[in-house]
Amino acid sequence: MRILDRSVYVGPSLYAHFPVIRLELDLERLEDWPTGRLGPGFVDALVEALPGLAEHGCSYRTPGGLIRRMKEGEGTWLGHVLEHVAIELQNMAGEDVTFGKTRSIDGRPGVYSVIYEYAQREEGIEAGELALKLLRSLLPADLRSADAVPEGWNWPEARDTFIRYAQRRALGPSTMSLVKAAEERNIPWLRLNEQSLVQLGHGKYQQRIQATVTGKTSHIAVELASDKEETNKILVSLGLPAPRQELVQSEGGAKRAAARIGYPVVTKPYNGNHGRGISIRLTNEAEVVEGFLKAQAISRSVIVETYLEGDDHRLLVVNGELVAATRRTPGHVVGDGTHTIRELVEIVNQDPRRGVGHEKVLTRIELDAQAEMMMAREGVDADTVPEAGRVIYLRSTANLSTGGTATDVTDIIHPDNREMAVRAIKAIGLDVGGVDFLSTNIAESYKRIGGGICEVNAAPGFRMHVAPSEGKPRDVAGPVIDMLFPPGTPSRVPIAAITGTNGKTTTSRMLAHIAKMTGFTPGLTTTDGVYIDGQRTVEGDMTGPVSARMVLADPQIDFAVLETARGGLLRAGMGVSKVDVGAVLNVQSDHLGMKGIDTLEQLAEVKRIVAEVAEECAVLNADDPNVLKMGGYTDAKVICYVTMNPSHALVREHIRAGGRACALEGGVNGQMITLYDKGSHIPLLWTHLIPATLEGKALHNVQNAMFAAAMAFSMGIKLDAIRQGLRTFDSTFFQAPGRMNVFNEHPFKVLFDYGHNAHAVAAMADLAQRLDVSGRRLVVVAGPGDRRDEDLREIAKAVAGGFDHYICRRDDGLRGRAPDEVPKLIAATLREHGVPDDRISIIPDEQDAIDAGLRMAQPGDVLLIFADALVRSWKQVIKFKPEGAPERTPVAAPAPPTGGEAAVEPRFSPEQWEGVSRDERGIFISRESDD
Repeated sequence: MRILDRSVYVGPSLYAHFPVIRLELDLERLEDWPTGRLGPGFVDALVEALPGLAEHGCSYRTPGGLIRRMKEGEGTWLGHVLEHVAIELQNMAGEDVTFGKTRSIDGRPGVYSVIYEYAQREEGIEAGELALKLLRSLLPADLRSADAVPEGWNWPEARDTFIRYAQRRALGPSTMSLVKAAEERNIPWLRLNEQSLVQLGHGKYQQRIQATVTGKTSHIAVELASDKEETNKILVSLGLPAPRQELVQSEGGAKRAAARIGYPVVTKPYNGNHGRGISIRLTNEAEVVEGFLKAQAISRSVIVETYLEGDDHRLLVVNGELVAATRRTPGHVVGDGTHTIRELVEIVNQDPRRGVGHEKVLTRIELDAQAEMMMAREGVDADTVPEAGRVIYLRSTANLSTGGTATDVTDIIHPDNREMAVRAIKAIGLDVGGVDFLSTNIAESYKRIGGGICEVNAAPGFRMHVAPSEGKPRDVAGPVIDMLFPPGTPSRVPIAAITGTNGKTTTSRMLAHIAKMTGFTPGLTTTDGVYIDGQRTVEGDMTGPVSARMVLADPQIDFAVLETARGGLLRAGMGVSKVDVGAVLNVQSDHLGMKGIDTLEQLAEVKRIVAEVAEECAVLNADDPNVLKMGGYTDAKVICYVTMNPSHALVREHIRAGGRACALEGGVNGQMITLYDKGSHIPLLWTHLIPATLEGKALHNVQNAMFAAAMAFSMGIKLDAIRQGLRTFDSTFFQAPGRMNVFNEHPFKVLFDYGHNAHAVAAMADLAQRLDVSGRRLVVVAGPGDRRDEDLREIAKAVAGGFDHYICRRDDGLRGRAPDEVPKLIAATLREHGVPDDRISIIPDEQDAIDAGLRMAQPGDVLLIFADALVRSWKQVIKFKPEGAPERTPVAAPAPPTGGEAAVEPRFSPEQWEGVSRDERGIFISRESDD
């Protein structure tokens, strides 16, 4: 049994709308060994290792369902068991994950698709690996391979190691409580590092937190809270109760300070936290020296202060209000007259609420050096049997992280004590702060019974308040979120996601342009980079989840347009859990046969994800049957259909029912883009007024403009702003590189496009036919090497018959093909469809092919170039000189052949390409996942 492949999905994918991991698991010979055949001993051993599996309902949806499934009949297969084990391991580490799904993969006997939810990426991956090791270790010896489990592997040790590993990477309990409070208020969040730095909100509305320190927390206040001596001085100066203290740097100084202050005393680090290095109730010089050394291990300077009697209380203040009060008790055991202290600790640790670190609401008590010191003070050791009712404290401080317990006392705190805590936090200047207050009775005023503030904490922990050992849990995270985002304050930016086989980039750019013209600061992801307010900040194919996160984390943007590609959806899912508007432009044959997607229906299922996560509106192409069906899968409040057929029956019924649509309607003056919504008929703009449509002749850009308009309208942009945006968007290389760029500075017209599938090529070929041309029509055509032969033939068929000459080339990246395989295949298909040999040239190299086309073109001609290396090829077009170009070696137009295609030798041999710099060869842009 082994894992063949692993995919980690960060957002909505084919498998779920939340983060999941997918494993391809090969059971090998264990395909013949379901759990029923492995026997009840295997199941019992598994449940003994992971008792929580008894709560898994599986298909029965009741506790015990999984165990029943494993034991009844032939049982279930180990892929399904691994799914549940990976989930339970994460549950043990404190994560709330439940979803899983396992299916056999058609045509691959013994291989399963195992899908399970995860909370933290690395933790989820490790859960799958550990699940595999555990199952292997429980197999009968004759079914276990020699290397199935590492030598010396121990399950309890591996389990605890995993829990600690998970907790190091998981958000801490305080940060997680804030994240959950944000989610309850529909505020999005992004984790910015592997620690506790979290962004709440998107774009310009974002706020940041790190644990319980917020972006509004004063740096000076944090410095003061860390300086215990200065804090004490400020509190005393304001008449607040605080112990007398002195700062020392030596053992002698500590002893002298203790004598001046008077025993008993406390020693603690000058700038420590979490109770580390603190020693309390020191009654002689020897104990003071020991306490000093313990504190100095953490901080060079040590504070010696008066020991105050009373219980330790944490008073939490947020935004000037006390929101919770907790009494903390140090880790301890209570004697029963029968068990030793060691045994009592084991009994206490059996409490299901106790775990490793922050795994659970309480932490296990450890018999370590500090416990031994505390026992020595009481004259006992770990093997002592304390009498019944005797309390043996094993910690000097009451921190939960060292085994302490917490009891909520918010409802009984005296008003004087409440006011004192608020004043203390305001005195230091914290927006969120914790006051450590010692009092014998928190329900009585400190003014009457005494007590004192021993510390003020910046970044106070929330665990003791949200999950106390006793008493009422308090929502302390909510007030923090309400402070950062007062009711009515925006936290989200409008998000549009756009997918489809063709037109995504142009439509995305159109929508971003409309938004910018409206006054927004848009963030845009496309196949050629990330753009912030129109400026490219990152170059490359940026249509996956990483780029989406990049845009939403940018503090400038207030509008996001996310081009979403097939490759990113299959590789890692979407980068956002939901969008305001999701558009699917079309589903055409491209990239089929890759990554398990073999049919148009499967490709449609991938692209449908964008419609599924749309909240406000799904914009769908009613003219594409595969897209039209997606209306049944979206939960968006509104569906807006886009059609270029004014007689579309379904759209007509949709409009009559008050639905939203965008239709292309004919008129005396041409064709009008028209919106319908709630019974209103809204003429928007004549297509010939949109520069990118070349006076309405570029029908594919007419459709792109319709989608951009429908999305903008659905995002609340005003009609005049939509009109202005479309009328000022053109198809220049600067604004839309490789998207129907036109160059008119030569005696002939050049159309330049990055069409790489039959649908896109056909759209440009149709445009070439619609243009008024006095001369010939020429085309430089190619196809990506990783496409199927039938896809390349479809590309050739899309241009066959409509041009006077065809130059067939290949891309620089061969993608597994022979150097001239693609152009020869395209040429052969052209001949099959009636194109004469003398109208076909095979010139494999892209630069040579474009050069030949440019030199072949004559005044009045139109040359359609399908390019791959866009920047290099565009420069080649604009720098071409029709006559007399001394810096270039002329390439003659091919002469009519005598019995085959004309061939032109490339200007550079493969050997000459070696060592050529990037600048000399041009900029190569990766397009692997650009659909």
